[in-house]
Amino acid sequence: MIPRSLILGAAWAALIGLGAATPAPAHPTDETLFATFSICAIDPATGESGAAVTTRVAFVGRAVPWVEAGVGAAATQSWTVVEYGRRGLDLLKDGVPPAEAIRRLLADDVGADRRQLGLINMKGEAAAFTGAACGAWAGDRQGKNYTVQANIMVGPEVVAAVADFFEQTEGTGMPLAERLILALEAGQARGGDKRWGLFQSAAVKVADPNHPGRGGDHISLAIEVGEHPEPVQELKRIYYRTSGRLGWREFSEIRGSDVIELKRMLHALGFWRKELAAFPDPPQYDIPESLRTSDPKAYEERLAAFRARREAFDTAFALYDDEAMEAVDAFRKARGLEYEGNARGLVDRRLVEALRQAYYSRPKPPLP
Repeated sequence: MIPRSLILGAAWAALIGLGAATPAPAHPTDETLFATFSICAIDPATGESGAAVTTRVAFVGRAVPWVEAGVGAAATQSWTVVEYGRRGLDLLKDGVPPAEAIRRLLADDVGADRRQLGLINMKGEAAAFTGAACGAWAGDRQGKNYTVQANIMVGPEVVAAVADFFEQTEGTGMPLAERLILALEAGQARGGDKRWGLFQSAAVKVADPNHPGRGGDHISLAIEVGEHPEPVQELKRIYYRTSGRLGWREFSEIRGSDVIELKRMLHALGFWRKELAAFPDPPQYDIPESLRTSDPKAYEERLAAFRARREAFDTAFALYDDEAMEAVDAFRKARGLEYEGNARGLVDRRLVEALRQAYYSRPKPPLP
């Protein structure tokens, strides 16, 4: 038996939400029903692992999604045993394949038929379990570098929409976090969780071995929308805004990381500096922190040199200059986005949506 102290035992009232017509069924006090849909995935190109989830229960991010840098991702839902998230990652860390890890987690669980689990490791090996007693519709699907799992859905079309979107964005260069969030959006658009009148929440977590995170946890992104009428849309808004991604603001003349992203997209589509063979990456800070105390003079010299390189890069690529505005206006004209009263070089939501669609649907470069 699983120790009761290790299983989430609160928030059942959230299931009743805004006044359900009939009382909730009896259930053990050490379990909480997270009827939901989620996706666990990796990006082999960046080494990231991530999980995203949404449900009609408040604060889903506290229980369902689990990630660990260099290990993989997990989702534990339906009649949720929170401990399975941590234990699942530990098994993956020990080299246990996802399917075997799930078998071990459920081996002595008398309530296994009500559980739903998803696991993926950094090899892209994925597995899921959907118990026979999970609320209909319930099911899962695995593909290249992902697993999707869902229960109490309007139908199988939700899982199909999530999985299809993730597969279609493979190799596009779209960040893993964005792929996860937009995959949830695709599932939500098909109906998602079939319960109505309840609290809704969503969450996304990404682990990156190349990102220090906080306190060395390598969690590069963790966003939770604890309760919101449109939790997936709010998740997307927070992600774009806090990461400074293209589209979080409207601008005409400005400099920043979003301008770099704008120029990168316009270059790839042939509207900006066609003669540039490849769009460069910004200079990387590579000064050992130990130099600050061991040789302060050398540290200051290297820091000044890095700042000069960064300033030169920003002037060329992060400044929204005349050349970039001409490229934006050319793209607008080509896409029929010229409107009376537009400011020169206007980058608004319509421009960003059209640019993203063109950029991510362009022909993929051949594999080496």
